[in-house]
Order: sequence, then C-alpha cells, then structure tokens
Amino acid sequence: MISVKSTAGISRWYPVYTHPRSEKKAFEALVKKGIEAYLPLQRQLKQWSDRKKWVEEPFIKSYLFVRIKEHEQTEVLMTKGIARFLYFSGRIASMPDRQIKELKMLIASPYEMEITEDNLQAGEQIMIKSGPLRGLKGEILAYRSQKTLALRLENLGYSIIVHVSASLIGRFNIESR
Repeated sequence: MISVKSTAGISRWYPVYTHPRSEKKAFEALVKKGIEAYLPLQRQLKQWSDRKKWVEEPFIKSYLFVRIKEHEQTEVLMTKGIARFLYFSGRIASMPDRQIKELKMLIASPYEMEITEDNLQAGEQIMIKSGPLRGLKGEILAYRSQKTLALRLENLGYSIIVHVSASLIGRFNIESR
C-alpha cells in the first residue's frame, strides 16, 4: 500500500512579494492577524539635504517571509500590502527553517552587507553607473564582496582595488565600447 504524506497541517516559511515600499505595513498587518512573519531589516545611514539619520530599511526590497500552513495562504494574500507568493516550477515556493535561521544570523551579525541580483564574475566588462567614478569602464579582475571589486580601468594600464558598491556598476558589451 502506498502512503501519501499530507503536508497541509505543517507550517512552512514562504517568501511573499509585497507592493513597493509596503514591507513594514504588510508585516504589521500580518502580525496583527496572528500570522508569524519575518521582515529582515538593516540599519542604514540615510542622508537628506539638511540632515543624516539612521533608519531601518528592508534588507530585501519588496519581500518578507511568512510561516503558515497551506490553508492560510488565502489569508496572507488578503492582507493589505501583499502582492503575491513566489512560485517555483509552478508551485508556491517554500523555504526550509534552516534558511530563515541563517538569514536571521546574517542580519544579526556586525558585518556590513549589501544584496544584489547581479551575479558578477571575473572577466566581465563593466561601467560605473553613478558616484564620483561615473562613466569609468573596466574589467572585473576579482570579485571579493559587494563592496570590494578589483577592477582594471581602461587607459590607466594599472589594476586598482576600488571599494565600490556592486549596485553602482553595470555590465556592457565589448562591441559597445
């Protein structure tokens, strides 16, 4: 006899996509409904024209995580600020508890972190998109971290280490030089 194990009664972590800049309000609404939720926040120094201030910003923009049973998915979707669940291979994606624990450990660590969707590789041609080095073109020699890229900049003939945020660089085709 074949036994089919039901997962309907098991709570799992699910990544949830929120409306832009609605992560904190959606998180509060979920908690108010009694739904276990996790919103990874990172302290950042923000600068306005007249002042600087430390603020807590979502670590992953437009995402938060909920721990629910399958039958509670509709309740999550009916929460203000929630756009949709993430899908993988046609099914709602879930995450193991271990990954959430690891994310919590990372967020709690004293290390400065930055998240990027770019998968930067050595040998790629890049151009700095903003900041004081804007417009400089180069090649990634080594990718040590989000903040430390070893770049060979054109026309200098030297390799220099530039501490630049990965979000400030963009790829370009060799043909577009």
